[in-house]
Amino acid sequence: MPERVLVPSIEQRLAGLMEVTRRKDQEAEKKGKRFAPTISISREFGCEAYPMAEKLKSLMEEKTGEPWALIDKGLMAEVEKNHRLSDNILDSLGKRPRFLDELFSLLSSRWKNEKDHYQLLCDHIVSLAAAGNTIIIGMGSAVITQQLDNCRHFRLYASPEFKTRSIARRLKLTRQEAELVVEKRQKERDAFVRNFLNARMTDLGLYHLVINNDRNPAERMARTIADYVMNSRP
Repeated sequence: MPERVLVPSIEQRLAGLMEVTRRKDQEAEKKGKRFAPTISISREFGCEAYPMAEKLKSLMEEKTGEPWALIDKGLMAEVEKNHRLSDNILDSLGKRPRFLDELFSLLSSRWKNEKDHYQLLCDHIVSLAAAGNTIIIGMGSAVITQQLDNCRHFRLYASPEFKTRSIARRLKLTRQEAELVVEKRQKERDAFVRNFLNARMTDLGLYHLVINNDRNPAERMARTIADYVMNSRP
């Protein structure tokens, strides 16, 4: 499936990520530490998370006066392909939190071939989330970063009709094809989180706020999340 159709340019997001890490590296030399929030976006497959996340990034940059990074599995794959870039990001963002070892102990032994890869991915996600000014889409981030005080977690859901219609439009599929894609990809996502993290993304206790995509367009969802995050600072 041409999934790149559903996501914004990796090059653009990579530039944003590098700017955020550069700023964090500079701030590490200063005394004191400000509160820098991170936003995790979980969604049912077919919800329109990317248009919302791009609007949210612009809003948070406007409200904070600072750069923000928008991260998903495509961007992390690009980072991991470049080992120097990967090491630079981890080095500049600080120490590895202890709770990651507890998290890794949950990884299923059935996934031995992919376990090391996912551990590295978790390292990156947690380091970026702890640094703040980051919007993370998917990848089980609501579970992985649950113990970080600066993280705010949100979930998008929608009716089967909305998700089917959205995927059919964006991928230029028939209704029947779109229904099959939505069902297949949702099952894959659910299995991934269940088998790797022993969790379910449908657990509403993971989130600060859950939003119905049927009734809320991208702009409204972005503004709702931005207002929530800005008003929930300690």
